[in-house]
Amino acid sequence: MMDMEKKYFQPEFETMPVDEIKKLQDEKLVKQVCYVYDNVKYYRDLMDKKGVSPLDIKGTEDLHKLPFICKDDLREAYPYGLLATDVKNCVRIHSTSGTTGKRVVAFYTQNDVDMWEDCCARAITAAGGTEHDVVQVAYGYGLFTGGAGIHGGSHKAGCLTLPMSSGNTERQIQFMMDLNATILCCTPSYAAYIGETLHEKGFKPEDNKLKAGIFGAEPWTEEMRRDIENKLGIKAYDIYGLTEISGPGVAFECEEQNGMHINEDHFIAEIIDPDTGETLPLGSKGELVFTSLDKEAFPLLRYRTRDICVLSREKCSCGRTFVKMTKPLGRSDDMMIIRGVNVFPSQIEAVLLNSGYAPNYQIIVDRVNNTDTFDINVEMNPDDFSDTPKAITSKEKKLRNAMKAMLGINPNVHLVSPKSIARSEGKAVRVIDNRKRLGINI
Repeated sequence: MMDMEKKYFQPEFETMPVDEIKKLQDEKLVKQVCYVYDNVKYYRDLMDKKGVSPLDIKGTEDLHKLPFICKDDLREAYPYGLLATDVKNCVRIHSTSGTTGKRVVAFYTQNDVDMWEDCCARAITAAGGTEHDVVQVAYGYGLFTGGAGIHGGSHKAGCLTLPMSSGNTERQIQFMMDLNATILCCTPSYAAYIGETLHEKGFKPEDNKLKAGIFGAEPWTEEMRRDIENKLGIKAYDIYGLTEISGPGVAFECEEQNGMHINEDHFIAEIIDPDTGETLPLGSKGELVFTSLDKEAFPLLRYRTRDICVLSREKCSCGRTFVKMTKPLGRSDDMMIIRGVNVFPSQIEAVLLNSGYAPNYQIIVDRVNNTDTFDINVEMNPDDFSDTPKAITSKEKKLRNAMKAMLGINPNVHLVSPKSIARSEGKAVRVIDNRKRLGINI
């Protein structure tokens, strides 16, 4: 068993009794609602429209009275409409990589940055990080929050930090091997690619010094986790966050690898029905909503993440008392409806990995003659590439049947040659939905 200093970064908060967490959240929420109401006209107008005043909020039990805010609001208020302090008090911005509408710009005071880095340090410590570790940060730096957040957290945890950013895989591997990196931080798809490249170069998992990986920023399955762990010889931890709330570190996995602890001293999490907005009890599956309790520059109350998950307060063997969230089970806004069936890319990935295929695939959806088409291109394993056309067709049929069993719908599965699907060093582009060009609101 590790001693407390090594097992927790801030034990006084991470192991705080649940009733004390509730009391702390109540106190912070009352202050934060007043702060937001007084300093953010956009949110004050939303509250006035709903007939809610700060005096109505006595604690977390009144949270449901507050209006929601969503990404459309952030785009409408761009760039300064949700800023709660003078720009001169801000030290940094980050921005989402959104593909439609205006970008979302989030502002940070120095206190905001310090809080965020504490959260990331908690995640690194939970993955076993100490002053004796070398953390290789292969998330992108710049406007993207991944690199900056983990970088700062690594410093606070006392680790030697390799600020690699994403890309240049040859250099990633050189530094990883030469400087004995022990913790790799990047997107899961890039971790899988690094593992694949190491294998191609003749390295075995035991040839590197990695012991852990902290992976986030895109959906990944338990099957993909096991694949990465086997390729790199590590324990792979999930991390969750979003630019609108701060960045990675809002929630993180512990040694149990069974859900991510939400940093409840800084954030309140709710689960709502995505259709009605009704607050759901613990254990219910629904949309995750966050309220920031300490943010000074860009404090959001009841922000709808669109991520679907479940919250649980089951006792955790790691000793942390923070509520846990499951890995996102999909999104309420990127779920595909194909021929009337709800389809999540994570379901497709699970089938592929369970069937022995690498997580290199692409989903292509279109509409022809008023009927949805559904194609999945999957890279063959190198050993399968020499198969006869008949053998390949047989494998496509077997994979199609497995997809039908999972999804309830038949895709056209195409096994394609190794390396023919573009690799990603950032977020992988898994879905091409051509129906959107037809103006179809999917």
